[in-house]
Amino acid sequence: MASERKFVAENVRRVLLKEYLMKEVSRAGFGGLEVQRTPMGTRIILATERPGLVIGRRGQTIKNLTTVIEERFGFENPQIEVNEVGDVSLNAQIMAEKLAFSLERGWHFRRAGHATLRRVMDAGARGCYIIVAGKLSGQRHRTEKFKEGSIKYCGEPKLDFVDHGFAVAKLKMGVIGVTVEIMQNTAKLPAEINILEKDAAAEKLPDLFGVEAVSQAAPAPAEEADVAPAQEAE
Repeated sequence: MASERKFVAENVRRVLLKEYLMKEVSRAGFGGLEVQRTPMGTRIILATERPGLVIGRRGQTIKNLTTVIEERFGFENPQIEVNEVGDVSLNAQIMAEKLAFSLERGWHFRRAGHATLRRVMDAGARGCYIIVAGKLSGQRHRTEKFKEGSIKYCGEPKLDFVDHGFAVAKLKMGVIGVTVEIMQNTAKLPAEINILEKDAAAEKLPDLFGVEAVSQAAPAPAEEADVAPAQEAE
């Protein structure tokens, strides 16, 4: 029971750290967080759209973040590593933040949703799924969904290949939740197989084809043995 409480407390601490960093580096474009335990301490990998804003002049901003993380959240000797997001349009968290910001600026939810969907698909994503929920056009709650391409909803393919992002847009009518899921173009599903030609397969699996060749050549002596008694009978 003590170990279970320890795991729960560790996960709660990581969630609180993620929420804190999302607020602190929102101007830099928060793209994701990864926490790793190392023998030297705690390694925190932060993905952002503009790393320069996180590092700050002469590294002062990142030093302040390191101090707060160590004192407030209790991480031992935190080392923050800031990485730049390769393609912003394929990062679900950044696209969710941009969609929420568009809604706060007054964009219609359908226009903003379709624009975000088109931007993600034009960047080369295999599939995109967007959910906008809240008081969209009246006093009653409603949910609007936008989908294009191929997307997985459960199982290991979702955990391995689908990037998830969530953001909140604060409007006068109420709060609108934005969820963005992006399936990367490098995803290879279990049902997708490549059938090779016999020559190409023989180059990759020489042992298998060597056994097959031996098995095909083995029955030949048996056939000759069957022919010999027939000739003696004649």
